[in-house]
Amino acid sequence: MPGATLVTVNAIMKEVYEGQINDQLQSASITSKRFEKSSEGVFEDMVGGKYVTFPVRHTRNHGISYRPEGGQMAAAGQQGYSAATETLKYGYQRVYLTGQVMELAEKNYQAFASALDREISGAKSDVGRDVNRITYGHVGSTVATGILSIITANSAGTTLTVASGDTQYIEIGMVIDVSAAGTPVAGGTAVKVVSKTLTTIVVDVAVTGAVIGNVVTRTGNYANEPMGLSRIIDSTGNVHGLDPATAPYWASSEDAATTTLTELAMIQMSDNIFTNAGKRPSAIFCSFGVRRAYWNLLTALRRYNEPKNWTGGLVGLAFNDGEKEIPVVSDPDCPFKHMFYVNESEFKIYRSKPWYWDDTSGNVFKWVSGFDAHEAYLKQYWQQGTHQRNAHGKFTNLTES
Repeated sequence: MPGATLVTVNAIMKEVYEGQINDQLQSASITSKRFEKSSEGVFEDMVGGKYVTFPVRHTRNHGISYRPEGGQMAAAGQQGYSAATETLKYGYQRVYLTGQVMELAEKNYQAFASALDREISGAKSDVGRDVNRITYGHVGSTVATGILSIITANSAGTTLTVASGDTQYIEIGMVIDVSAAGTPVAGGTAVKVVSKTLTTIVVDVAVTGAVIGNVVTRTGNYANEPMGLSRIIDSTGNVHGLDPATAPYWASSEDAATTTLTELAMIQMSDNIFTNAGKRPSAIFCSFGVRRAYWNLLTALRRYNEPKNWTGGLVGLAFNDGEKEIPVVSDPDCPFKHMFYVNESEFKIYRSKPWYWDDTSGNVFKWVSGFDAHEAYLKQYWQQGTHQRNAHGKFTNLTES
């Protein structure tokens, strides 16, 4: 078996694994793969970094009039526009190989290729799942991104208490911060999750300063992740520099009152979106429990409820709002009790370019100073957003089955 050098290994990383990364991210996620990725409108300045900007039309030309013969026409009007702006967020995934593994590249290339493949495959799967989590965001992240969970009881030990089900995005081995709006509390920096339940997170070191309202994030990620559907599809809050408080057209349809799912409520949501935006949603995404509630609803009404294959590889139950069938798709990363109505043509993932291996130094693998090891890292500068916030809607308090 011929040997290899770092030069040929770099070539393998760039030529083989970058293409597979894109494919893996597509297949590893349910919702994020549905949205259009675009570099259009991405700019860079010397101070604020990379950002995206686009115009939003919010008022019509109302220079319309009907007059009697000889009457003066109404004054001319014009279209009203606002500029929407959002900064990109900078995502990374690191791969670390010891010198002993790297030496296999020269002595036993097949063994090295196997070790490399395991690391890369794992990295692809991990970053793909995390992208899908970020697509939704946490329901408490109306102010800052990156929130995984919120503390609901004061704590001075290794067990942190959260609301029921709020450990959805917490995984064993995850390194987290417990902070007050990004400022770590006593003992709350870079602690490791060792176990969890629906209502608790157990970490390896006592967090002595945790109080109600503190937030849990991946270490260092507070306010540094892209926005998710929970924040973008909302009736309040600033998104892209526009706020429904001063720009009412910039509000999504939101229903927190409905708890028992009914077809009438679902039709009403679709109608509200059409009334506001002039278009109906193209897909509905929900948690597994809400999907089961919808399944039970169809069964009770004696409806045909086998999942269907939709254009673009989407698989889900059908919902007919009276004008068209819309796929209802469950996603493990969708927040509990939620159902999102999304107009996919109006939801965008902005990025300078897809996930890629950094080689600004001329090599994908770089020596880790002071250690017999090399590392490489993937990166993507990206942000999520919408051109028309009122083209979407959501239920937030549905009873799950």
